[in-house]
Amino acid sequence: MTSFDSVTARLILLLAETGSIGRAAEREGIASSAVSRRVSDLESRLGVVLFDRSAQGVRLTKAGEAYAEGCRTVLRSIADLDLVMADFGAGLRGSLRLACTSSALTGRLPELLARYSAKHTGIELAVSEMGAAKALLALDEGRADIAIVSDNYDFARFEIRPFEDDRVWVLAPPDHPLAESIDPRKEIAFARVLDHTIVGIHHAGSLDRLLGQAAAAAGKTLIETLRVESFPALVRMVEAGFGIGFLRSTSLHLLAGTDLVCAPLGEPWAFRQLLVARRKSSPLSAAMKSFMALCSETYVPSR
Repeated sequence: MTSFDSVTARLILLLAETGSIGRAAEREGIASSAVSRRVSDLESRLGVVLFDRSAQGVRLTKAGEAYAEGCRTVLRSIADLDLVMADFGAGLRGSLRLACTSSALTGRLPELLARYSAKHTGIELAVSEMGAAKALLALDEGRADIAIVSDNYDFARFEIRPFEDDRVWVLAPPDHPLAESIDPRKEIAFARVLDHTIVGIHHAGSLDRLLGQAAAAAGKTLIETLRVESFPALVRMVEAGFGIGFLRSTSLHLLAGTDLVCAPLGEPWAFRQLLVARRKSSPLSAAMKSFMALCSETYVPSR
């Protein structure tokens, strides 16, 4: 087998069209001897004669006709491939793999993805919901292109930018001893709620870690009656009277239709951000670039 040489292939087709080595050389801007040498070298490698040569010029043999048709097929495929790659390079085609926390998916991300998909119809989206630590690991292992996670992790090896502001809120049943002190228009101190039993959420998740660190800094330990793995379950358990709970502002819509009361925590640590992260060392595809640009364009700081 011999490697395919697209330059020589174009010369073969040009010779077939013009019937003249001199005219083909002139069209390509090279010496006639260079054209003759390329064709002779190719014939030697293939072990066939591609052209009948005469004083009137050159003409394809049967073997030459077969080779020329093959050259047309391959060159068309190369041209088509160039067009396909141009589409990928322009962000018209491709894929985008997102690893997202539940708080991202309960916030503005779904609407943003719908907007992105409507504009980039050729981009295939793959969205995986997972904890922040697992999402960052997916980035490290090349299983995700972009992660959207909370900000309380080590991002030294990642490029990050803000995606959505988020805040921790406390919620309680209306008959809870804290209920009279909870007003959605007013901040409440973490110390006011720390001694009450709580419904825990997702062990070692970002919110669990954040609350645990804040309690430890205050010299206390959170008192859990039970632990759940999802925010809808947390809301139901708080409704049932198992304790107070904590939600991110991106999940407050889950309180619709309940009689639970809620208020934002006043401490600076309770004000958080969701971040868009990608590996610094990973190639920035057009699909990634356009998505991250959309994230930045639509981010509105809450303070």
